[in-house]
Amino acid sequence: MPEQLPPTVHAPSLDLVESIVQAVEGVAAAFPRSLFLQRAREQADAAELWQALVDAGLLSIGVPEEHGGAGGGLTGSTAVMEALARVGLPPLLYSLTSFSREAILRYGTPEQVAQHVVPTMTGERKICFGVTEPEAGTNSFAIRTSARPDGDGYRINGQKVFISGADQADHILLLTRTAPAGETLSRRSGFGLFMVDLATPGITLNRLDIEWYAPENQYEVFFDDVVVPRDALIGEDGLGFDYLLACLNQERITIAAWALGLGNYALEKAVEHATVRAPFGRPIGANQAVQHPLALAKAEMEAARTVMYGAAAGYDSGHDAGDQANVAKLLGSRAALAAVEASIQTHGGSAFVYESDVVTLWPMIRILQIAPINNESVLSYIAERVLGLPRS
Repeated sequence: MPEQLPPTVHAPSLDLVESIVQAVEGVAAAFPRSLFLQRAREQADAAELWQALVDAGLLSIGVPEEHGGAGGGLTGSTAVMEALARVGLPPLLYSLTSFSREAILRYGTPEQVAQHVVPTMTGERKICFGVTEPEAGTNSFAIRTSARPDGDGYRINGQKVFISGADQADHILLLTRTAPAGETLSRRSGFGLFMVDLATPGITLNRLDIEWYAPENQYEVFFDDVVVPRDALIGEDGLGFDYLLACLNQERITIAAWALGLGNYALEKAVEHATVRAPFGRPIGANQAVQHPLALAKAEMEAARTVMYGAAAGYDSGHDAGDQANVAKLLGSRAALAAVEASIQTHGGSAFVYESDVVTLWPMIRILQIAPINNESVLSYIAERVLGLPRS
């Protein structure tokens, strides 16, 4: 069986948690959940939310102090995302930007850090993530988007799909193949990871009609002879997929925080409703049929939360943290879905009234069973990498 990460579990420090919670309270006052939903219905940009994050200093958490950030590592970023989701304000572009800049912090040049990471702290730089393709799905080795040397740079052609917030981001962290057509790709050869300005000629966006009650929309992004400078390449040509994997562990953990925060938001709404709803003279929360699903969801979310912060701490300590990150994503997304389902059942028919803001949570949590990686793939990872079973 493969060697496992040490089972040490760390929660964020109380001082860090308190400062983040206070900052998020200010964000929620400036941009409440009701406005979040309104922007989602209007398919409009939640610019006020982003500015509130800037004003609260939350975008600087996770960036090392030597670059002007507030430090805190992935543990800090995870705490920020969880706190925001707990008040119903999970900003997808925050998670996308935070783990995209990790690739630059790890593998970029000092000039690239100054150009792309430092501006994220002031909200001037928003980054979306360009990996998934229509034909390849979760199989990145089947991607077709290509980057070919062209003078002093590269010429990019291809298509990405399900790119969240592409209209609001100004740059995209883009995975391409740099190997010639027909050449076999591997984890450490044939890929390039690029930071591409979305205003570059040849890039077009097509919004996908997806209903999920968030102010960030999903897009197809097309690249037609898009010429980028050589310094758009992060690290070495060929190692882009290897670099990407370093970001994906951070992504798994941040997604778990997103799910668990919203699951807690759903659970609190259910508890409040079950405490006051009394059609037969006593609160329905006194009935075990109501209590038990809510209690089980709470227990499972707490277990997932422990794994999540253990994964974040392992990552911050320099470990790969892949095992724990995948477990955190799996358990977090499943426990959060159970919480939302229990909240819907507790509310009954009123859960489907838009103003109750219960069923509005379901699409976002349900999609996390599929994206950014489906839970079946996570189970295969655990079976093969943790248990040592033959490759599926």
